[in-house]
Amino acid sequence: MNPNHHSKVYYINLLMKFLVLVSFCCFLSLSLMAQTSWENARFEVMGNCNMCKKTIEKAATVKGVKKAKWDKKTKILSVTFDPKQTGLDKIQLQIAAAGYDTPKYRANDETYESLHSCCHYDRKK
Repeated sequence: MNPNHHSKVYYINLLMKFLVLVSFCCFLSLSLMAQTSWENARFEVMGNCNMCKKTIEKAATVKGVKKAKWDKKTKILSVTFDPKQTGLDKIQLQIAAAGYDTPKYRANDETYESLHSCCHYDRKK
């Protein structure tokens, strides 16, 4: 048997272990970098019915929003979003653009009036 044979096997095993370790470290660091720190927020959005619910949730689902759920009884929209991609201002602006008032933005009167009659709610001055 060649005396160098054991040395070669030893170094090949060592190299394989090193490559596995490096691969694992790369995978772990990429996984950590890819994680998003989602934020949750809740705010009032005026509306009345299931048609409102559908429109509000669709308008709130801008890029960076993971989830938007509006409660018809409480008039509260719960959103989960990535603050690196969007913010509450942008979300509320999109909802107001769809015809629904939010704490920061009032919908355009013409857009509000174009909503179905069942969607008309008592607007705050």
